[in-house]
Amino acid sequence: MARIFQSIEIRHLLPALELVEAVFTAHENEKEGKLVRRLAEEIRSKRFYIPELEIVALEDETDEVIGHCMLSRMHLEGKFEDELLLLSPVCVKTALQRQHISKGMIEYALQKARDMGFAAVIVEGNPRNYNARGFVTSTPHGILPGRTVDYPRAHPECLMVQFLQPGADGRITGTLEYTDYEALS
Repeated sequence: MARIFQSIEIRHLLPALELVEAVFTAHENEKEGKLVRRLAEEIRSKRFYIPELEIVALEDETDEVIGHCMLSRMHLEGKFEDELLLLSPVCVKTALQRQHISKGMIEYALQKARDMGFAAVIVEGNPRNYNARGFVTSTPHGILPGRTVDYPRAHPECLMVQFLQPGADGRITGTLEYTDYEALS
């Protein structure tokens, strides 16, 4: 089964949302599946959305959406919106996990973001999943979880950053808040 990584097309919009909901429901619960789907829909509806940075993994022969990741603009205290991205959500069809599909999607998305001139990407998640992709804990770099970022306040290693351009480390700093997204706040 060959995999193709590409920016999302109109025909993949709904299947990507269905995949997000199914994967997060299976991994967590129905409430989490609906929440993460709502987040993806909300990102698409806001000015932060960048269609070129919503990536799908497709099964070559069937064109089935088997993976999805999204990079969208983010800011820290109202700054860096043209330089900073949020990586969320990321998922792969449950039966195909542990086959490096998310790795391929994330690397593809990061390269596109780098080529587009973005300076940094932040992600909230398990460091074991993201350290291998070049993400590091953000707090030593001056990117801190705010009051709407629950989990990384207790486990700061779960808020991570990857700098895509020289000079971004130490320049892009501030407190992360999810107040722009109803699904997260």
